Amino acid sequence: MLSTPRRDWRFKLHEIIFEADTPAGKAFDLVLLILISFSVLMSILSSVKRIGTTYAPLFDAFELVFTALFTIEYVLRLISIGKPIKYATSFFGIIDLLAILPTYLELLLPGSHYFTIIRIFRMMRVFRILKLANYLHEANVLWQGLRASRQKISVFLLGVVALVVILGSAMYVIEGEENGFTDIPTSIYWAIVTLSTVGYGDISPQTPLGKILASVVMLIGYGVIAVPTGIVTTEIALASKEAKVSTQSCPVCSAEGHDPDAKFCKYCGGRL
Repeated sequence: MLSTPRRDWRFKLHEIIFEADTPAGKAFDLVLLILISFSVLMSILSSVKRIGTTYAPLFDAFELVFTALFTIEYVLRLISIGKPIKYATSFFGIIDLLAILPTYLELLLPGSHYFTIIRIFRMMRVFRILKLANYLHEANVLWQGLRASRQKISVFLLGVVALVVILGSAMYVIEGEENGFTDIPTSIYWAIVTLSTVGYGDISPQTPLGKILASVVMLIGYGVIAVPTGIVTTEIALASKEAKVSTQSCPVCSAEGHDPDAKFCKYCGGRL
């Protein structure tokens, strides 16, 4: 008698690695979270010249251990998925690959140590592990709110881009090269800095008309900050009313975000 998917060892492996609604899955994610945290901490400390030079051999040894463990985990994820290419080309699949790639590049290609900064991408893997606790619903609400507001935000940002081009061009005409506004791109840079209320102060208007325009830009900046905040807040409030999702991950395509009572994947039709 042929084994069903739920009795298959690959399904059990997938349940432990990709899901967090079992004791084994929670333990796996907890261990992975600890490894990621220590790995990122090692990368941060090694960038401090005095510490990195003194403890270089220790950091190198830790990095080899972390890379070996993450490589094993990456291979196990590929094995436990029905369509490995689907997972490998997904967002988290690429992040997982970037987490181990720098060390191999450093070993195979001399002078490629600059790529080690990519290791910091391991921190992004924490977002996958957050589903292990009570953060799944909250994370899903935030994601749904951001996703629902993307079109409104895109239109808003397009309007902001047009606004800073107009304001920057106007300031270029008003102030001119003698006051530091040497060209329109530089003036647009000033408009962006002023509109965002950052205000570096490296370029500032000198004429009365230029100062008046700058004051108007500053006041507009407060409104610019408020608009996207309101859009996202509204969409998050609407998303919070939607049904919760489960921690189930499709064993075929690794897709997540299914309804709690879902029996099949809504993306590929695979059995959950």
